Amino acid sequence: MRDNTAMTSQQRLTHIARPQGVAPGPGYTQVVTGTGQLVAVSGQVALDGNGQLVGPGDPPAQARQVFENLRRCLAAAGLSFGEVIKLTYYLTDMAHLPAVRIVRDEFIDTAHPPASTAVQVVALARPEFLLEVEAFALAPGNH
Repeated sequence: MRDNTAMTSQQRLTHIARPQGVAPGPGYTQVVTGTGQLVAVSGQVALDGNGQLVGPGDPPAQARQVFENLRRCLAAAGLSFGEVIKLTYYLTDMAHLPAVRIVRDEFIDTAHPPASTAVQVVALARPEFLLEVEAFALAPGNH
């Protein structure tokens, strides 16, 4: 059963927030389907264009840089956050998740958020990184 669905006219994505028998996700969609070309964006960390860390010890500042990097990567593929179907968060402390979601909401359509997974990890590639986020998007048609 596909209740609570919404379709964007541009991307032809369907967001299924609450499949029958599944509790709704707080701030994410349980299922996103669509047609198009799959685009994978590698996990992004809080490094600026010069490779310098942004926001040492500051989860919101690091999250803002991470989402800005994701935005730039998506733009390089001719896409925006409107085509993102899945975000995966790797956090060194789950206590940072609320701050990360506040920043994320500046970039995504909160009425139709992507599917998401958040995982706490022991460490990331460098000890000063607090989070890493990867994205999957669907480019319309033969992008």
